[in-house]
Amino acid sequence: MAIDPYTQLGVARGASEKEIKSAYRKLAKELHPDKNKDNPKATDRFSEVTRAYDLLCDPDKRARFDRGEIDVDGNPIGFGGGGGFGGGFDRSQRGFGDGGAGFGAGAEGIDLSDLFGGIFGGGRPGGADPFGGQRRAPPRGANVQYRLLVTLPDAATGASQRITLSDGKTIDLKLPLGVEDGTQMRLAGKGEAGPGGAGDALVTISIAPHAFFKLDGDTIRLDLPISLDEAVNGAKVKVPTVEGSVMLTVAPGSSSGKTLRLKGRGFTRKDGTRGDQLVTLEILLPEGDADLARRLQGWRDNRDLRAKFGV
Repeated sequence: MAIDPYTQLGVARGASEKEIKSAYRKLAKELHPDKNKDNPKATDRFSEVTRAYDLLCDPDKRARFDRGEIDVDGNPIGFGGGGGFGGGFDRSQRGFGDGGAGFGAGAEGIDLSDLFGGIFGGGRPGGADPFGGQRRAPPRGANVQYRLLVTLPDAATGASQRITLSDGKTIDLKLPLGVEDGTQMRLAGKGEAGPGGAGDALVTISIAPHAFFKLDGDTIRLDLPISLDEAVNGAKVKVPTVEGSVMLTVAPGSSSGKTLRLKGRGFTRKDGTRGDQLVTLEILLPEGDADLARRLQGWRDNRDLRAKFGV
């Protein structure tokens, strides 16, 4: 049985949107696949809390869940169990490829017009029914909904994603240029089988929050800690990007808040070009360093650094 989404996120049923987002961010950082490559249980848990967040952050779905109209997967209560039109099988799948992508699967609701068409619309071969009307085309199989969770680096670079379909087959899916959170891809003929042919697979892309990269349009932002001596004297330091680390030159006398630009290291746009990565320096001083305090004893910076505040 699927766990209640409130329990998954560790929040009360009356939690605010802010509380739900805060709980999810904390769990996402802790369980992110990039930080738990050797822990498949953490990877599964990451997928579960993301699914819970998706339901609770949607006001309509959350209200319907609270009223008992839908289950944790967003399926109507009474149509997803062992009886009725939707019962008899479970399409839930979960998997993570090298890039840490995960997904969940579920069928769309049954098309009742197709169901009744099969009863009343079927006629003799040749297209005519017993009353002289035109026979409806045999119904296609149901579409199948998938949710593909990709890491920000994979989304930024358009990395190929390997996913497992509900029939157990795996395919390599190439992300579209400029993919966004909520982008939907249609895989023709990859849904449920039917008399008129297979339905489609509808894959909705979700971009997982990253531990230190932040996406701002086609720009990727990063706060980079540096030491006091690196700031004062200048240095060449390693900086992570979505495609691996590069060397960055920090000029002598750099201050916290100074932003450096890495051209073409950002998110891929729809035209195939790349945005930039902006690196903001953050000087971190050691706590309780007696040697540093001794070295600075008697030195004062006589600039009026707060003159603009009028104080």
